Amino acid sequence: MIPTVVWGTGNVGRAAIRAVAAHPALTLAAVLVHDPAKVGRDAGELGGLKRTLGVAATDDIAAVLAARPRAVVYAASGDIRPDDALTDIGRAIRAGAVVVTPSLYPLYDQRNAPPELRDPVLAAVAEGGGSLFVSGVDPGWGNDVLPLLVSGLGTEVDVIRCQEIFDYSTYEQEESVRHLIGMGHPMDYQPLMLAESVPTMVWGGQIRLMARALGVELDEIRETLDRRALDEEVRTRTMGVFAAGTQGAVRFEVQGVVDGEPRIVIEHITRIHPSCAPDWPSPPDGVGAHRVVIEGRPRIEVTVEASDEGENRSAGGNATAVGRLVSAIDWLVDAKPGLYDALDVPLRPAVGRLGRRPA
Repeated sequence: MIPTVVWGTGNVGRAAIRAVAAHPALTLAAVLVHDPAKVGRDAGELGGLKRTLGVAATDDIAAVLAARPRAVVYAASGDIRPDDALTDIGRAIRAGAVVVTPSLYPLYDQRNAPPELRDPVLAAVAEGGGSLFVSGVDPGWGNDVLPLLVSGLGTEVDVIRCQEIFDYSTYEQEESVRHLIGMGHPMDYQPLMLAESVPTMVWGGQIRLMARALGVELDEIRETLDRRALDEEVRTRTMGVFAAGTQGAVRFEVQGVVDGEPRIVIEHITRIHPSCAPDWPSPPDGVGAHRVVIEGRPRIEVTVEASDEGENRSAGGNATAVGRLVSAIDWLVDAKPGLYDALDVPLRPAVGRLGRRPA
């Protein structure tokens, strides 16, 4: 059994606790939290399980890493604290741990990551013998392994389009929805996530990763952006009121341009209510889906709907992203210490998990 730590218990961390507890090759060794109110609470409770796991949450990072866990799922946010996240992850690697995380966007395509991010990780690997695999939470598989797999079914491939289409009223992370993405703010408000070059910073690595796998050279990476206002006030269960006239929908693309044409596209279509921007693409049931479209001959479209935590699609997306990361741990433990990406780490069947329910 591989002793595994879950670091952080937010939207991603809850799913990570469940994934580690369910994996037949892993054992939950510790749960690290930042909130003092969570210290001492059982991991099963924090993970939304209907049973205890006998692991009490702690905020003592030094003690947890001193125990030399073999793996760490780093689920703490890196959106607005990338330097802190890099420091935390470096500590875990130096302790000899295999680390999997969605928290460092530039390392999606680790080979082309900036030296100020890549070099500290490589130094930590050389010092401690751990490893790092970064894959997205949007989710990563929807922008790398799935589109690449499906592209191989085509005879002619003109455009690969990866879409996330979501009603964000189900997403229980108000700080991100309102302030990072701008929902409910006046239309002249500049959300950080939609500022020029930020989408490329977040998703450009996955564009470059797919280009590398497809054997094509990118001319450049471009961005497009469209925003729509709410016609009427919207009341949500998780985040309260969003006023009429404020931002209610966002659509943007990060485009990998090949020979002057957008050929690899990651597109997000996000609403706070289905009534906003009804002319934009919608998921089949209006709630949320990830979709891969291969424009070419034949035209191929694959739509994935995942739900968790009471049929919540946002939670389902988080859970599948976490599943990709946690399922990689035993492979990484057997591999050489290093810095890995989605083209290095295989997505494997759920060996040993079919029909299995942990006691």
